[in-house]
Amino acid sequence: MKTSKFLPLLIVVALAACSPKPPATDAAPAPAAVVVAAPVIVAPVVAAPAPAAGPIEVASAADLIKGEKIYTATCLACHGAGVLGAPKFADKAAWQPRIAKGSAVLHTNALNGFNMMPAKGGNAALKDDDVKAAVDFMLSKAI
Repeated sequence: MKTSKFLPLLIVVALAACSPKPPATDAAPAPAAVVVAAPVIVAPVVAAPAPAAGPIEVASAADLIKGEKIYTATCLACHGAGVLGAPKFADKAAWQPRIAKGSAVLHTNALNGFNMMPAKGGNAALKDDDVKAAVDFMLSKAI
């Protein structure tokens, strides 16, 4: 295996291992309780409602071509094999819960990182529009 093909995978794994964030879940957190000294008072904490899922926006042909290049260079290392829980490329069942969240949420997650995925897939040199194009390309194959 060439080092140039193995290096992006190593970078992603190394960044994921150093991540201070605990893995997030799609489930809403259980309400927490605040306990005050006697008498005991328990007050539930109500989480803010999740933003409504937005639509999946259709990308232009030019953006899909650009997205495919970015996917091949950066995203394939994890999304090709499902590394660290990444949804596999074109796996419609794995992508459906994500698609339900809408393009805007998926773009934000890709730009900022989500669960074990580092921001911009570990390639900080990518422009935001490049990351969004890669997400749109992956979505176009999962819809």
